[in-house]
Amino acid sequence: MRIKVHGSPFSGATLRVVAALHEKELDFEFVSVDMKSGAHKQQPYLSLNPFGQVPAFEDGEFKLFESRAITKYLTYAYKSKGTALVFEDLKQKAIRSVWMEVEALQFDPPARTLTWEIFLKGMFGMETDMAIVEENKAKLAKVLDVYEARLGESKYLGGEIFTLVDLHHLPQLHMLMGTRVKKIFEERPCVSAWCKDILARPAWEKTVALQNKA
Repeated sequence: MRIKVHGSPFSGATLRVVAALHEKELDFEFVSVDMKSGAHKQQPYLSLNPFGQVPAFEDGEFKLFESRAITKYLTYAYKSKGTALVFEDLKQKAIRSVWMEVEALQFDPPARTLTWEIFLKGMFGMETDMAIVEENKAKLAKVLDVYEARLGESKYLGGEIFTLVDLHHLPQLHMLMGTRVKKIFEERPCVSAWCKDILARPAWEKTVALQNKA
């Protein structure tokens, strides 16, 4: 298989790449990395991602790491395949870029912390720190207030079509919507409708199936 994704089905960053591959309707091989044994911190994996994080990506001889860089590559390298995920208009591209930065810098930090505390810690036999949970719920709620206003103006964060902006949110949304934190999403009508829309996409359902098989 030309395209390979090395990662864990319980890694949000890995699922972000897998979702993009399904949206682009591309065939790929998923190579599971045993993170519990520390395989991601050893060779040969470090030759693919020198920071010892997942995912790593191969397209023939071309190699990448960092999930958002990989999804951008897939969008442009396979432009004619599957869902477009980008705008052609320069101003629309600029607006999409703004919200991609918002996802990475404003939404993801508290969302990722909550996912770790509520969803993942239990898998490693660790206890949830409720003080950290409450602190990051408050931070995320402020971000979602901005999202509520934005989604009152357009169907998706980047505009009127589903793009990488929305796709990049999917892993954290999926995990958090299965926890008590989902209330802060459901309290905001536009955010709630957006979540239901993007989480129901066929490409995401295929992505989640990978997690269910693990």
